[in-house]
Amino acid sequence: QVQLVESGGGLVQAGGSLRPSCEGYGRTLSSYTTGWFRQAPGKGREFVARITWNSGSTYYADSVKARFTISRDNAKNTVYLQMNSLIPEDTGVYYCAAALLRSGSRQNDYGNWGQGTQVTVSS
Repeated sequence: QVQLVESGGGLVQAGGSLRPSCEGYGRTLSSYTTGWFRQAPGKGREFVARITWNSGSTYYADSVKARFTISRDNAKNTVYLQMNSLIPEDTGVYYCAAALLRSGSRQNDYGNWGQGTQVTVSS
């Protein structure tokens, strides 16, 4: 229902920062919980962070809690993932996903997925 376009990935050294964006088209993201997931080579898709549609509450995987911040700019219909203190284990393709009027606590809540943006963290 909503199209999602990620951007802002790239190559960075350990300890650096990136701020990928997820821009929504066709529908307002205020009706969606928006999550970030990532997939490293040889691994399954992993939950990273989400921000809920109704309260704007944020949730993070334990591995990123102290380092990542998810936020939403309603005027730009865009969700951001501020990633600080990056480590090589953060490397992967980062996907934005949207769950309509749902908490997003379950991966199958997400019916809309972006194409992903590559994040590579070197040692």
